[in-house]
Amino acid sequence: MKKIMILGASILQLPAIEKAIEMGLEVIAVDMNPVAVGFGVNGVKKEIISTIDTPAILEAAKSHKIDGIMTLASDMPMQSVAVVSHELGLVGISEDTALKATNKAYMRDALKKAGVPVPLYFRVNGEEEFKEAVKQVRHAGYKCIVKPADNSGSRGVDLLKEDSDLEAAYNYTIRYSRGGEIVVEEYMEGPEVSVETLAVDGIVHVIQITDKLTTGAPYFVEMGHSQPSQLSKETKERIAEVAIAANKAIGIQNGPSHTEIKVTKDGPKIVELGARLGGDCITTHLVPLSTGVNMVECSIRIALGEKPDLTAKWDKGAAIRYLKTGTGIIQGITGLQEAEDIPGVVQVSIVHGVAEQVGEIRNSVDRVGFIIAQAEDAVSAVEIAEEGAERIKVLTIEE
Repeated sequence: MKKIMILGASILQLPAIEKAIEMGLEVIAVDMNPVAVGFGVNGVKKEIISTIDTPAILEAAKSHKIDGIMTLASDMPMQSVAVVSHELGLVGISEDTALKATNKAYMRDALKKAGVPVPLYFRVNGEEEFKEAVKQVRHAGYKCIVKPADNSGSRGVDLLKEDSDLEAAYNYTIRYSRGGEIVVEEYMEGPEVSVETLAVDGIVHVIQITDKLTTGAPYFVEMGHSQPSQLSKETKERIAEVAIAANKAIGIQNGPSHTEIKVTKDGPKIVELGARLGGDCITTHLVPLSTGVNMVECSIRIALGEKPDLTAKWDKGAAIRYLKTGTGIIQGITGLQEAEDIPGVVQVSIVHGVAEQVGEIRNSVDRVGFIIAQAEDAVSAVEIAEEGAERIKVLTIEE
């Protein structure tokens, strides 16, 4: 029986844990939380280790004699994946690729060097450099967006207004930067998509292109996704070319990637990319619903050195919409059954329940719940998901 080590045992990695068990593999799950939901899956072997404690993970990987290692929708464990796969001779990304895939500053540098379209950007350390970079972006005629170099999930992202308090903006973003570096860049205007890809032996395969819906300024938290993209055929071809070039620029030879792109007046430009599957149910739920390709299973097979089946089985529409709520303490949630009863609704999930505090949506963990739908095309799937979201009422009361 082959052994796969999965870094993370939270709800994010649960689809990979369950799929690996279903495939008849021995699963070693790694998480610092001893009661992580993935540890509760029957047959899973537990390793209570932080997913960024690389030396301890390497020691555990050696003791279990694993055949593959992966994570699902999280950037933080990527360095550990890279080190273990290198030390044990397994299929995976290099440490250099892991750095470029998780640090926006190194990512931008690598893409720019390879001629991949990116926005005007500056890497800054310290408040004075921050203010000077903002000045230069504005002088070039662009709106300015700032983000921590090494975080994800829209944490610390802020679109600056002309009259923004730069000291406050700096303090907000730096709070989310683990290494103390910030990226100040041109705010790209235009439709946003993500490209879901799988690389096998150096060939990058585009599996699906996803249309994205965000809260907009200033935090740009994703509130919905739909597949396939409704952009023109020509635009989608160019998007695919840019995504493939970006994967090659940071060195992804084998495994998944999730590449976010803005279609600007100058053409598609990279927002960022991760050397892992996309979160927000994009690759775990929407891609299988829209194409029939199970990207989780494919990623597991790639990590084990096997050849996955990347053939699309159908061409349907799939969508997810996150619930919009007020702020305060949740008093009750109604309409769940009414939403589930809509034909085409595949899943209704609540993340934050009664008695929990909800506030302004500033990053992905602030969202209360979501609806997933499948239909014959993307437009219909979106309509079904939005109808379901409208039927659910989250009742809140201010403290």
